[in-house]
Amino acid sequence: MADHRIEAGPKTVHWGYFDAGLAPLITIDSGDTVTISTVSGGPEMMPPPPLEVPAALAAVHAAHRPKLPGHICTGPVAIRGARAGQVLEVRIKEIELHYDWGYNYSAPLKGALPDDFPEMHLIHIPLDRERMTGRLPWGLELPLSPFFGVMAVAPPPGWGAVSTLPPRRNGGNLDNKELVAGTILYLPIHVDGALFSVGDGHGVQGDGEVCVTAIETGLVGTFELAVRDDMALAWPRAETPTHVMTMAFDPDLDTCVTIALRDMLELIAARTRLSKQEAYALCSLAADLRVTQVVNGSKGVHVMLEKRYLQGRT
Repeated sequence: MADHRIEAGPKTVHWGYFDAGLAPLITIDSGDTVTISTVSGGPEMMPPPPLEVPAALAAVHAAHRPKLPGHICTGPVAIRGARAGQVLEVRIKEIELHYDWGYNYSAPLKGALPDDFPEMHLIHIPLDRERMTGRLPWGLELPLSPFFGVMAVAPPPGWGAVSTLPPRRNGGNLDNKELVAGTILYLPIHVDGALFSVGDGHGVQGDGEVCVTAIETGLVGTFELAVRDDMALAWPRAETPTHVMTMAFDPDLDTCVTIALRDMLELIAARTRLSKQEAYALCSLAADLRVTQVVNGSKGVHVMLEKRYLQGRT
């Protein structure tokens, strides 16, 4: 299988939106690997010296303005032979820091506490590549666990251009901290070619992302992209080395719970031949239902179950 590389820059990013009409930067074969660099943050988020704005990010600022409120995404990448109704398997092979700082901000009318803070709060966080830590202004060092907040295929053509901010059935702003290197993301394909894009690099984030941002930074990811014609999904799923995971997004958190839990019951029943009621009992005993994020318009829930429990009546 071939290896490809795409560097973030004015000709390779789309800012703020997904659209089925975006032309692919490259077309690769199913099973190929692509390494993609990303940049994050508008001009108002840039740091003072001695931290440096990467040349690629400065060039994007000079050439682009966001089409809709949202993230700077690199892509899209088309996969030859991908068809609407199939599933794109995204194997996250490696994630590296792209530059040596990140930022975090909160603002009025945003986040989990939109009425509590009347002023914007912005901090810049140096990142240590060797020790994989970020140093907060008050001296605390946080261990980094980098992942991409945004991984998506194109939305259905009828949606037109949509903001990258709310997560949807095509993926997007998942903000799921479990999606680190070594995990697999499954995205339902809505247009031929799939059209995979990535962005919103995070150095580390807690479940909830409560103030509206993580450590926002640029990352470089290596992905193996494969078309799965033996799967059919309505919502994204994922798999870690130890767990299976279902996900759902909706403005109402209770609705997220219902969708993600029902999808997990489907997964368990398909893999084990347990009845759905037996799967329901298993989830109550062994699955973890987690709040992914509560700050992106559509909230997120993910349900995780250890693979060792996928046994019984197989």
